[in-house]
Amino acid sequence: MKKIVVLFCGIILLTIPMIASAKIGVGVGTGKIQVDQPMKAGLIYTLPPLTIINTGDEPSNYTVGLQYRETQTEMKPDKSWFTFEPVNFYLEPGQTQIVQMKLNLPIMGAKPGDYFCFLQGAPVQTANVQGTSIGVAAAAKLYFTVAPGNVFIGLYVRSISLLKIYAPWSYVVVGVVLAALLLIILSRFVSFGISLKKK
Repeated sequence: MKKIVVLFCGIILLTIPMIASAKIGVGVGTGKIQVDQPMKAGLIYTLPPLTIINTGDEPSNYTVGLQYRETQTEMKPDKSWFTFEPVNFYLEPGQTQIVQMKLNLPIMGAKPGDYFCFLQGAPVQTANVQGTSIGVAAAAKLYFTVAPGNVFIGLYVRSISLLKIYAPWSYVVVGVVLAALLLIILSRFVSFGISLKKK
């Protein structure tokens, strides 16, 4: 019985340092994304994907989002402009997740000028260090410029962007709508009459 108690205490003592040294970590596979061409309000842009890596030694749930520098001179893009796929995910130690990103510049509200933000990946839980919670995160820098424009250009650009995204079905819908309009116009100006005569 004494050997079992000693063995049990030994296992507990060996396990405690392993539990204490377990850490949550995160890394990103991209350091900087810079869009060289000025972006147009109304367009939907596909950004290069962001790779999130679990650099810790325990599994965790992760999320992606935006952060800003407190004293940045560039404008801050609105968080609603971005979509991430997936936003939340689970990673084992050493596992990676590729996150697809889209930037949807609104027709109105995207002021011309230079923008900056951090594309951040972070574990949902926080790491505890001597009783203090520390938020762990890693981020890639995103730089882009919005070109000057107006509402009409924005509406035109958004229409073209949506046509490309939902092709080929968007072209089918546009074709059906144009054909219906053509039939309505023709029916107002041209009348067709078919008569049958009995001999």
